[in-house]
Amino acid sequence: MESNENKSLETDDTKCKVLIIGGGMAGLSAAYHLSKNGFNDYKLLEARKRLGGRIVQIKMGNEPIELGANWIHGVLGNPVYELAMQHGLVDIIQTPKPHKVIAATENGKQVPFATLHEIYEAYLCFLRRCEEYFLSQYLPPEGIDSVGDHIKLEISLYLDKIQEPRERRLRELLFECLLKRETCISGCDDMNEIDLLELGTYTELQGGNITLPGGYSSILEPIIKAIPSENLFLEHPVNLIRWNLNRRHSIDNGNDSDDSDRTVVEVSIKSNSSRESSCEKAVQFNVEIDCDNGKKFYADHVICTIPLGVLKHNYNTLFQPPLPDYKKESIERLLFGTVDKILLEYERPFLHPSITEILLLWEADTDKPEGQDDLSKSWHKKIYSFSKISETIILGWISGKEAEYMETLSKEIIIETCTTVLRKFLNDPFIPKPKNVVCTSWHTQPYTKGSYTAIAVGASQIDIECLAQPLYLDEEETKPVVLFAGEHTHSSFYSTVHGAYLTGRTAAQMLLNTDTPQEMVLDCEDDADLSSWVQGICLE
Repeated sequence: MESNENKSLETDDTKCKVLIIGGGMAGLSAAYHLSKNGFNDYKLLEARKRLGGRIVQIKMGNEPIELGANWIHGVLGNPVYELAMQHGLVDIIQTPKPHKVIAATENGKQVPFATLHEIYEAYLCFLRRCEEYFLSQYLPPEGIDSVGDHIKLEISLYLDKIQEPRERRLRELLFECLLKRETCISGCDDMNEIDLLELGTYTELQGGNITLPGGYSSILEPIIKAIPSENLFLEHPVNLIRWNLNRRHSIDNGNDSDDSDRTVVEVSIKSNSSRESSCEKAVQFNVEIDCDNGKKFYADHVICTIPLGVLKHNYNTLFQPPLPDYKKESIERLLFGTVDKILLEYERPFLHPSITEILLLWEADTDKPEGQDDLSKSWHKKIYSFSKISETIILGWISGKEAEYMETLSKEIIIETCTTVLRKFLNDPFIPKPKNVVCTSWHTQPYTKGSYTAIAVGASQIDIECLAQPLYLDEEETKPVVLFAGEHTHSSFYSTVHGAYLTGRTAAQMLLNTDTPQEMVLDCEDDADLSSWVQGICLE
């Protein structure tokens, strides 16, 4: 790739038809589909030194480790799975490894498997009932607004049937562990944050969670390979999107028009002398993008894939004119939580070869006032399990405010704390200290500021649809000026890579569409029909 420093501020490298902001899956998908359809008059601006966004891999020893996205969620109808299949990234004869989960209490006692199985099945039933509210005609009990509240009500009714105190307490601890696990799946601090009526908006694709032999990050190579290297600009953080430089006339006040589903904004533009020259140069373009390194880019259209966490911090200053009020309100209402990984690397194996995961059944602190947490003493109690990545690498999951606190700690503190936890729950004082620890820091990362999107209490699927709504200069425009993509803009697949991929593809398709319908290339050439393959029929 041509060095960024050699790209002059005054050359055509700064001008194009389409600008894509963000080199995560949504931005890469948009660029990929533009190029696959013969359109290369675009630039992709990425703030980091690398592409992939929340897909990133490192090596620990000889083991490839994913710090972000881990699994392809579902097979049928999943474009990421189809892409992986097409490029030979899936091991179709891979035999699933046995997955043995144990649950242990703080005194090192293992829970009988029958009890663990009983509580897990009951918990899944409670969760399914929460999902049903989205499509059902009946309402939850009065005052029950969150998934956490509803599941806790179900747990209370379930435990009332158990008379023996020890058995009751053991089951209660298991339920609490599974709720902590759910915060990592949902991307929140507490399940009381997740709106009950909206839980069913998320669509789960059939086929289970698939891992790729080369790691999730291997999906990036065939996508990036299809994008011209000269179109990629790394280390270009964007700080301002001016998107009405060539506005012909004003239509309305920043909210939806009564008789149109397009959003147009009326604003009075006052150019000062410092901006006059750049505006004159770019008069034929609709958009000007300012970067932290001083470069400016000009285009007719911009696809914004900036994560919701960053938008929450910067939306007031990032766009000029400002975003319409309905978009701002949706950004505020939606949740963008933190989920982190703690990866411990050891010199030698110490877990029994048959065990793949240990659920940690933490007792509640009885000596602290309710609602008052000293995170320095309790952060580690949000770790709900440790699971094997390999015989010498152990993964712990943590979410919410405890994850954010963990990101501030030194490696030494995390190693000491995790070693103490493992020795306690496995009742083995000789468990060694790891030789290395790697922790993610998605909340601290300036270009993510969190992990993924969830629908908070008071928000709805409509808020995601509002975020996805493109912006037009006026109602006569056939194509929008500002388009939005990313997992936070897919109303059914939010929080997933395939959601991000699909929104990037949709944005590209909107700009590729002409007044006369044309076939769009989705890159399945020279391959058997994948849906037929999944059903066991290979077409030659």
